[in-house]
This record gives sequence, structure tokens and C-alpha cells, in this order.
Amino acid sequence: MKKLLSAAVVAAMALCGAAQAADVTVAAHSTGKNLDFLQKLFGEFEQQTGHKVTLVTMPPSSSEQFAQFRLWLAAGNSDVDVYQTDVVWAPQLADQFIDLKPAASDIVDQFFPSIIASQTVDGRLVAMPMFTDAPALYYRKDLLEKYGKAVPKTWEELAATAKEIQDKERAAGRKDMWGFVFQANAYEGLTCDALEWIKSSGGGQIVEPDGTISVNNERAAAALEQAKSWIGTISPPGVLSYQEEEARGVWQTGNAVFMRNWPYAYALGNGDDSAVKGKFDVAPLPVAAVGDKPSSTLGGWNLAVSKYSHEQEAAIALVKFLTSAEVQKRRAVENSFLPTLKALYDDPDIAAAQPFMPNWKPIFQDAVPRPSAATKMKYNEVSSRFWSAVHNTLSGSGSAAENLELLEVELTELKGSSW
Repeated sequence: MKKLLSAAVVAAMALCGAAQAADVTVAAHSTGKNLDFLQKLFGEFEQQTGHKVTLVTMPPSSSEQFAQFRLWLAAGNSDVDVYQTDVVWAPQLADQFIDLKPAASDIVDQFFPSIIASQTVDGRLVAMPMFTDAPALYYRKDLLEKYGKAVPKTWEELAATAKEIQDKERAAGRKDMWGFVFQANAYEGLTCDALEWIKSSGGGQIVEPDGTISVNNERAAAALEQAKSWIGTISPPGVLSYQEEEARGVWQTGNAVFMRNWPYAYALGNGDDSAVKGKFDVAPLPVAAVGDKPSSTLGGWNLAVSKYSHEQEAAIALVKFLTSAEVQKRRAVENSFLPTLKALYDDPDIAAAQPFMPNWKPIFQDAVPRPSAATKMKYNEVSSRFWSAVHNTLSGSGSAAENLELLEVELTELKGSSW
């Protein structure tokens, strides 16, 4: 592995022409073991190149990250060289990042074309895909077997199964048991969750690919009302403040039957300190009716180089290293992150370490994108207004129909003559 890693670094350095040691600063989020893994890789990169890498720790909330990144970039800040970016940020921040296509010309065909396309704006590759994401339904296979229940395929089945097992476990002394945990805080994660409820119920994608505002419809409203019914029944009232890590915390201590979360939680759930180690599995998210297509939100994280960086050559070398096949394989094996390179889904070592991963490929290939491409620079405002309307509904401040009607008015004003 060391030889392979060295080859990746040497190739990147040769391509970039970097000759002198440089100080490279990376801004990255703190979800799960992301920072620990990056720090380990930074040490290897430093040893092999002579460069020094400094980490700027960002909060786990992607909404908070985006707000800070946008401020730094708008100010022309040269302190950060490399940004870890969400898949939906490319259209909004493209002008602040350099084009990586020339540096990646020899490897770009190895990535999934759809993921490369998501990070390409006006022909410029503004970020290199590090890992992709699509959420799944985590379920306690031991509890489903105990009570003779099948993995739910519809949201209605999930609610019924969650309630029955939750109540029976509580009666047996597990007073802290809940049926279903997910992300319902007012932030980007709620946009992802709610998009899945709505899309899988035939309620559209908030804003359609042609720019049409579609969110104000009966099916979307019904999906949100259904989710509202979970609060306080199968989901704790506190779920209204949950992000990914809060949901994982309840799940990993053994206090939930089902959880909606991203792939990173799989390896953590099977860690030695986990109460659910070996007791769970994953399945596609439920749908409104049998026969409907599951609608996982497309996620993923990438690496972009700031155009204000004074160390662009070294930064490019680091990006190529962190997105190389060798590093992506390690990230998959150790942390259950989904690779962005096609060949790794046939890698026997990954399949042996993470048996679920080859089966996750169709989940993310069919994943639903958030409407960032359609709404362009206005996506962040669209998402913020959407998650606010959803959070109001879930917390009992207005009905779904009322909140979606108001949302349509707000989005129409925001759109103006065009996105």
C-alpha cells in the first residue's frame, strides 16, 4: 500500500511541477471519523512530499460550512488552499475555484461520469470527487427477527413496524427505545430527508430540472404530514434538533429500531464501542406505495482548490492524492465511505471489509439530486426556505398545505424572471 500511495503522490507532484516545500491549509468538516482519517493521510503526504498540511476544523452542519466558506471566498481569503465541498455547492462557488480538469486529465475517466458532471460548471471541473453518498434505511435485524417482521418497503409499513417493536421493547424494560431516528433540524440535512419523503411519494423534486417550482402539491403535503405524525410517536420530540450525529448517537447506543443515515454510519455502527455491532443491516429507503422507486438524496464530498491560494501546485497534488484509488480504497475499507471510482466497486478487499458496499452502487446511481443545477446561485436560499417550511410543519407551526403554499410564493419571488 505504501508503494502505491507513493506512486500516487509522485505522479501528482510530477504533473503539478511542485519543487519546493509548501504549507497547504485544508478546511474540512468534523462528521464521524472524517478528521481523524484526514490527519493520518496528511501525515503520509507530508512525509512523502515535504509539504506541511494544516487542518481547519469545520462544524458538521453543511449549512454552517457553506456560510463560512462563502464569506472567506468572497473576501478573497488566501489562508485556506483546499476546501472540502458538498456536492451541491459547485454551481454556487465555481467562480472561486480553479479548474482541475488539466491536472486530472489522465484520471477523470476513471470516475463515475455523473459525479464528474455534478462538479463541472461551464466546462470547468471545480472540484475532485472524494467520496459519494446516498442514504439508506438502517434496521435492527435482530429486533425484526425477534418479532417476525420484514424490512419495511413503504413509509406506512415503517411507522407500523417501528411502533410495534418500540412499544414491545419498552414493555420489556427498554424505556429509551424509539422506533425511528432521522435528521429533522432546520438545516441542509432536512432538505435531503424531506426531498426523499416527497419524491418517493410522487410529489416532485421541489424545483424540477427545467426550473419549474413544483413543491406545492397534494402529494408533497401528504408526505410531510405523514412525517409529522412520527414526531413523539415513533421518533423522539428531540429529533427536531437532530443532525446526522445526533441520530447516530441514539442508534449506536441501541435505542432505535430504524435510522435514516449516510454510509459513514455503517462502519461506526460496527465499531467495538457500538451497542449495535453485528446487529443491523441496511436497505433502500421506503416509498409511498409498493412498486414506487426509492428516492435517496444524492450526496457526496469533493475537494476544491481556491483561486486565491498561493500554493496551488501543492494543493492540486494533495487533492489528487486524497482522491486517488489507493486512498479511496482505504476510506471505503476503514470508514465505509462510497468510492467515486468505478473500478473500486469490483474490488474484492472492499467487498470483504464492507459487504454492503457493492449493493449500495445502484442506490446512489439512482439517487435524486437536489435542485442545485436548476436554481444555480440561488440554491442555498431555495434550500433554506424549503427546510424552514418543512421544519415548521414538523414542529406544528402550520399545516403542510399552508406552509407549502407560502413556500411557493417565496420561491416564485426568489426566482423572478429566471433562476
